[in-house]
Amino acid sequence: MTDPAGPAVSYRRILALTVPALGVLAAEPLYLLVDTAVVGHLGAVALGGLALGAVVLSLIVAPASFLEYGTTSRAARLHGAGRREAAMVEGVQATWLALAAGVVLLVAGELLAGRLVGALAGGTATVRAGGVTWLRVALIGLPGVLVTLAGNGWMRGVQDTRRPLVIVLGANVLSAGLSPLLVYAAHLGLVGSAVANVCAQAVAMALFLRALLRAGVPLRPQWSVIRRQLSVGRDLVLRTAVFQLNFLVAASVAARMGAAQIAAHQIAMQLWMFLALVLDAYAVAAQSLVGAALGAARQQEARKVAWRVTRLGTATGAAFAALLLAGWYVLPALFTGDPQVQAQAHVAWPWFVVMQPMAGAVFALDGVLVGAGDVGFLRTITAVAGLGGYLPVTLLTAEFGWGLGGLWAGLTVFVVIRLIGMVWRAAGTRWAQEGVESTVIPQAGPL
Repeated sequence: MTDPAGPAVSYRRILALTVPALGVLAAEPLYLLVDTAVVGHLGAVALGGLALGAVVLSLIVAPASFLEYGTTSRAARLHGAGRREAAMVEGVQATWLALAAGVVLLVAGELLAGRLVGALAGGTATVRAGGVTWLRVALIGLPGVLVTLAGNGWMRGVQDTRRPLVIVLGANVLSAGLSPLLVYAAHLGLVGSAVANVCAQAVAMALFLRALLRAGVPLRPQWSVIRRQLSVGRDLVLRTAVFQLNFLVAASVAARMGAAQIAAHQIAMQLWMFLALVLDAYAVAAQSLVGAALGAARQQEARKVAWRVTRLGTATGAAFAALLLAGWYVLPALFTGDPQVQAQAHVAWPWFVVMQPMAGAVFALDGVLVGAGDVGFLRTITAVAGLGGYLPVTLLTAEFGWGLGGLWAGLTVFVVIRLIGMVWRAAGTRWAQEGVESTVIPQAGPL
């Protein structure tokens, strides 16, 4: 992939969109890290319950991620073509979808909470009970979660990354302050953690809805737009399903290893998700800039963005690896005082460190291809990496007792396979289809 120099897309322009997006992306996982630390001091059983409940909640929410990524891609192309009002109408329709899907998933989640958590927890009764308790309360915030995804999507599409920062950061700071008060001062324990989570989602939903009401665009449902959004979302949902299947199986295997192992897996996974979403800030900038450039028929500009965000992502991932090495003993101790849980976290740590520079490149290129609407390829390479790499290693870990090291080796294999495929794709030209209409029908080209 060449890097044609030119002033159209500078590193400064990329960072101008990346930095506010970083705050949005970091807010939720940072709150979860705080919450993990708060609950972690209740003991390994409570932390394991939080881990199981959080995995199931993410499993339920994950298919709706197209509300964010698909909306960004479509809105960005319209914005690049000079059709800002049409771009914001995409946000209205995505919000209608979010509200409807949120209610359906809330009802389904409440009905299946016990079975879903039980399938992960196996015979660990106390951990299972805590997970079900946390999940049933946290599910109340689902409509807010999905409206927030849609709001982030359309605002990123029109290159407004500052308002989402204010909304999401403010809501999560509120809940981060509530969590220890509800868990300890109000003596709600694990339930207090879930209530704080719901508060964040309710506040964020209210603020995103207010932004749409003030936008001055038609608010009625437009079924033709909604159908096109669902078409774009199809491959994104399948891609997300592969992610969640692998994470679900890994969490289930960790739960069956024991309370210390699932607690350590929760700590490492929350840190991994936090760093992944920080790196994904480059992807947000890429989605917006690539979509706008292709919508305006500026393919070379889109390719400049692709090259430069990849450089930035790789360098940032390398910096994270150095910080993780320096915090080898300190970071796990921040989340738990249990020496057994700390020891298990150290088992996963080498893999955690090694994958960071590669992950930085993968997340950046992921944003490039999402912004281009090349979601068919993303579906395929994710399936190959997950079903052909991560899942087999996870199942072998369960069979041969490789411990947490095996689970995290599987995640590293997943990252490596995706990196190889995505670099190959970005080096070509098929992903860079110009014009507004190319985002209506997903590009589902072969590997």
